[in-house]
Amino acid sequence: MDLTLTQDGLRAIETLLHDSIDSEVELLNDASRHILSSGGKHLRPHVALLAYLAAGGDDLHEAVSMAAAIEMVHTATLVHDDINDHALLRRGRPSVHARWGRTFALLCGDYMFAKVYELMAPYGPTYNVIMARACTQLVEGETLQAVAAKAGAIDRETYKRIVALKTASLFEGAARMGALLGGGDERTVEALAVYAYNLGIAFQMVDDILDVVGDPAALGKPVGTDLAQGRGAFVAQNGKTILGLQPAADGAAVAEVDEEDPIARMMSKLRSSGAIEAARLQALEMIDRARLALDDVPPSPARDELLSLTNDVLNRDH
Repeated sequence: MDLTLTQDGLRAIETLLHDSIDSEVELLNDASRHILSSGGKHLRPHVALLAYLAAGGDDLHEAVSMAAAIEMVHTATLVHDDINDHALLRRGRPSVHARWGRTFALLCGDYMFAKVYELMAPYGPTYNVIMARACTQLVEGETLQAVAAKAGAIDRETYKRIVALKTASLFEGAARMGALLGGGDERTVEALAVYAYNLGIAFQMVDDILDVVGDPAALGKPVGTDLAQGRGAFVAQNGKTILGLQPAADGAAVAEVDEEDPIARMMSKLRSSGAIEAARLQALEMIDRARLALDDVPPSPARDELLSLTNDVLNRDH
C-alpha cells in the first residue's frame, strides 16, 4: 500500500470542499472560500482516510466525500466559534466574522453545515447517524463550555466532559465511519474509534497549552484567548487551575492579576507554576491510550501512519 494515496485523497478532499460550496449567492461563495482556503491541518479527514485503509479499504476515493463532510463540519464550527469569541483572526487571516460581520458569518457557517448533508448523502443511514451523533455532541460540548465559562464553574471533570464532546466526538466519528467503510471487523472498528477519541482529547489539551505558551505567528491568532474568556485547561478556580495545581510559585491566586494587563500576568504565572508541564503529561497519557488502541488493529502502513500522527499531535506548535 502506497501512503502517497492519502495525500492524493487529501487533495481530492480539498477539491471537493471548494466544488461543493458553489452557490449562486456570491457572498456565500466568497466567505466560504475565504475560510476553506486559509489552510488547516485536515487532521480529522486524514484520520478518516487512514482508518479506512487500516480497516482494509482499497479504494480511497470511496471515502473522500465522507472525509470532506467531516472537514466541512469542523470548518463551519470555526466560523461560528469566531463569532462567539469575537475573534478577528483565524489561521493568520481575518476571520469571516471580522471581514463580513456577525450576520453573514453566521449564515456562512449555517450554509457549510447544510452542505454536509449533500456530502454524506451517498453513504446511507448508518454513516449519517454516526455523523449526526458527532455533530450533536460537538454542539453540546460547545454549549456546556459557554455555560460553564459564564458561570465561572469549569472544574476538572467539566473540562474533560467538554473536551470529549466538542473535540473528541468528531475525531471518533471520523475513524468509526472510515473503519466501517473500509470493511473492518468489530474489533478493528472499535480500536480505531478508541484511538481517535483519545487522539482528539490530546489534540485539545495541546491546543489549550498552546493558548498559553504558543507563538501567535505560528498559531495564526492571538494567545490567551481562552484564558480571557474563562475557558480551557488553565481557568482559575479558587486560586487553582482545573488541573488542581497552585498556579503561581509564590502561592498567589491566578485571579489576583495585574489591572493593566491581567491576561499577560495570568499567563506568566501559569508558565512558572508547573501547570503547563502537568497538562503535557495528561496529553501524553491520552496519546499513550491512543497508541495502545492500535495494538488491536492489523499491521499495515496505514496503522504506522496513525501511530505517527500521535507524535505530530503531541509535538505540534500550531
